[in-house]
Order: sequence, then C-alpha cells, then structure tokens
Amino acid sequence: MKKAKTSLSGREFKTTIYEQFARIGKAISSASRLELLDLLCQGPRTVDQLAIASGQTLANASQHLQVLKSARLVDADKSGINVTYRVAGLDVVNFFRAVQGLSRSRLAEVDVMLDQFLRDRGVVETMDRNRLLEEVKRGKVTVIDVRPAAEYQAGHLPGAASIPINELERRLAELPRSRRIVAYCRGPFCVMSIEAVRLLKKKGYNAVRLEEGVTDWAAARLPLESEAPDAKPSRTGRKKNAK
Repeated sequence: MKKAKTSLSGREFKTTIYEQFARIGKAISSASRLELLDLLCQGPRTVDQLAIASGQTLANASQHLQVLKSARLVDADKSGINVTYRVAGLDVVNFFRAVQGLSRSRLAEVDVMLDQFLRDRGVVETMDRNRLLEEVKRGKVTVIDVRPAAEYQAGHLPGAASIPINELERRLAELPRSRRIVAYCRGPFCVMSIEAVRLLKKKGYNAVRLEEGVTDWAAARLPLESEAPDAKPSRTGRKKNAK
C-alpha cells in the first residue's frame, strides 16, 4: 500500500515559501536583467531589440530573459523566428518602480551618482508632474517624448510629440523657440531626456527635463495616449489610428 505523503512541518513550510520568494530576488539580482525589465516596462520588444537597446549580445540577452521568464516576471510570444517579450502584468511594473524607489531612499549613492551625472552635463533643473500639468493647461510648454518611436506608440503623455533622441538635432526646426521645451523619457535614470535637454540648451532653447516617465504617470492614474504600431508618429501628440 502506497504511503500517504506527510504534510510539511511548520519549519519546512517556512523554508519552502521563502525559497519561492527568493526566486524573484534571484531574477532581479543582475544589473543586466534589471535593465531589460526597465525596457520592457516601456512596452513589448523582440529579443534583438532588447539586446541592442541594452548593449548586450543576443545570447546574453536571451539567457537573462529566460531567467526573468522562469520567475514569471515576463511573458513571451513567438511568431515565426521572432520572440517578443512583455512584462507579465502591471504588478511587475509597480514592483520595478518600487525597487527603484527603495534603492533611491536607502542607498545615498544613487542620488549622488545621478546628481553628478546631471551637473556634468549642465542639466540641473527639472519639472515635476504637477507643474507640467499647469504649464500644459496654460499652453506655456511643448512636451517631447525622446524615447524610440515604438515606445511612444505603446504609450505616451497626452499632447507629447515624438522626437526620438537620435532624430532631435535634425528636427529642431519643428520646435518653437517661444515656448519652453519639456523633454521626458523612461524615468529619473533615463539618459535620453538628459542628453536632449543638454542639446536643446546648447542650441539656445529654453528646455527642462521631466524626471518622471510613462510608468510613473500611469502609477499616478493619469491618462496616457497610444497609437497603432503602423501609424505615423504624431507630432502633435494626438491619438492616431492606422487606416
């Protein structure tokens, strides 16, 4: 007769349950995996796109994504030879934001490094969310999203124009000199908006950086706009659908 399985003792249960919690900790214990997770918080991407954006080899990016997938932080869809990854849910986005926030509040080095990076580039002033909402309402600013077009299409601040950082210099003529330019990207540690403001100031524009990104905006339950993937990026920020 088959012996019935003995139930876990209290100690065994505690050990087992904490091992499950540790799966999440192990999954984010790599700086490379955290960067991949940050990128996926902006929208779905293929392995190739993630490798390029994070400066990793295709093989390394794929291995790191498998670790994140095994911890169920990301999901993957395969279409032909392409595999597209996305965050497994809004709770993952909020978790990533919480990790950033905890690091910033507990590790003084984080803000020290950020402040030094900003000072080195002459980009010190920032605009917060409430001030931006007031300025937009008064028609005093032009907001630009300097992330790649695919991220803009996945979700962007209402009224923001899509001008990816690698296109900014050749598209300066699209920006009014009579209004302040507010640039944003993925959040407080994203370099693109910093470089955008640096360039704009050098060219004589009154420019400032919005420290928050799309995920922060969504967490505050503020509206976002999105576009169909094959729609032409809007320069006015209005929602467009593919015909």
